[in-house]
Amino acid sequence: MVKKMKNNGNKKQKMKAIIYTEYGPPEVLKLVEVDKPTPKRNEVLIRIYATTIGYGDIFGRNMRNISPGKFAMPLLFWLIAKISFGIRKPRNKILGSQFSGVIEAVGENVTPDMWKVGDQVFGYTSSSMKAYAEYIVLPEDKILSQKPANMSFEEAAVVPYGGIMALTLLRDKVNLKPGQKILINGASGGIGSAIVQLAKSHFDVNVTGVCGTPRLDFVKSLGADQVIDYTVEDFTESSETYDLIFGGLGRTPFSKVKNSLNPNGRYVLTSFKMRQVGQMLRTKLFGNKKVNCVVLPEKSEDLRALKELIEEGKLKAIIDKSFPFEQMAEAHRYVEEGRHKGHVVITVEPNNT
Repeated sequence: MVKKMKNNGNKKQKMKAIIYTEYGPPEVLKLVEVDKPTPKRNEVLIRIYATTIGYGDIFGRNMRNISPGKFAMPLLFWLIAKISFGIRKPRNKILGSQFSGVIEAVGENVTPDMWKVGDQVFGYTSSSMKAYAEYIVLPEDKILSQKPANMSFEEAAVVPYGGIMALTLLRDKVNLKPGQKILINGASGGIGSAIVQLAKSHFDVNVTGVCGTPRLDFVKSLGADQVIDYTVEDFTESSETYDLIFGGLGRTPFSKVKNSLNPNGRYVLTSFKMRQVGQMLRTKLFGNKKVNCVVLPEKSEDLRALKELIEEGKLKAIIDKSFPFEQMAEAHRYVEEGRHKGHVVITVEPNNT
């Protein structure tokens, strides 16, 4: 059944949203009332129940202070991001890219077999953001899926980005075989924590996770076979070798990593600079140990595939702390200071299940 938005003349309905009109510390995030969006013919209106704080949200809020050197990708990517977010001040005033909620209305051209009012969903808006609000409108073919039946709204809100990236990487970009040994540097991050789980539960490989002292128990709880505390031990100085090493933000140079790779092993990076691109080109021609710099696509069918894996028990969300919507600035500060030991969720609609 299609629920059409009521026409109230020129009077706009309002909703609560967290906006920022300038770059800076968490205090720039303000709770205000803005116009509630109305779905177009091919769009759905979603009542957001929960959202989260990702790397992109911290990055976007601090855009003025993110120099090309601090950015984890080549200069061209930094320039595109700078223009997209806004050079002097934010162009899109609402952050937030992951969410869960319930479809409240659909446009008249939305395919009935795809979405209907009352569907419980979770999704990822990528660089378009706008999830720090009570409502969001999305095209029907956006990165959106039915919510996993075995997850709460809070749990579902924190898994889309990391889950999609991990699944795409392991399924499409690397040829894992059961029994292989892999190491995840940055195993407590959004992508890293999902890679640990899927590599172990779905691809049946031996997983070593690398993280800092506060998050050792978190990474162990994800199912890692071994966990290395990088503040105590440098994995590149160990005699252990691996078939694949995932580099996280690529802070460990290949010159050190290659001694930890088995023959024909690969150092895989999803964040990289031009230096690593050069290494990828050189190792493609010379030597049996490779550097792979990969850019992962974001597709709705991958989120639907992720939902199935979640319902099979192969990926879970471990939430460290929940903040109410009104405490978004405090939640950003908590994440930015590195105090979290798992996912941080923002409850937009209280008392949901």
